[in-house]
Amino acid sequence: MAKLKDIMTKDVETCTLLDNVYEVAVKMKECQVGSIPIVDGERIVGVITDRDIVTRCIAEKHPASSKVEDIMSKDLVTIEPDADAAEAAHLMAEKQIRRLPIVDGERLVGVVSLGDFAIRDALIKHASIALENISESHFSNKPF
Repeated sequence: MAKLKDIMTKDVETCTLLDNVYEVAVKMKECQVGSIPIVDGERIVGVITDRDIVTRCIAEKHPASSKVEDIMSKDLVTIEPDADAAEAAHLMAEKQIRRLPIVDGERLVGVVSLGDFAIRDALIKHASIALENISESHFSNKPF
């Protein structure tokens, strides 16, 4: 099974505790993502999702200028880059999360999402089918 360091997104857009909810929402729109890790230096301190903005900010009538710290999820589930993909997938299923921050100590080094697994599984399946077809063609003495 692949290691997370081989499939994770490494160039992760982040915001800091100095940003407000509006700035996070703008970054989500620009990057076309639904989740932004919040860092203090290189240390991950939280994550804010589009759902957090809706349920903890808008639905509770907080202004868009609210501190990220007041809206973000602080109880983080993280994993190390040397963990295997199956372990990460199990953890994500168990904790019901779609994106998993990858940390080295407390330093954010990447993120893996359900989409990363879906893409990888599709590629493996396609490669397997291609190999099977190539092998059948080779051994059946059919002309190429």
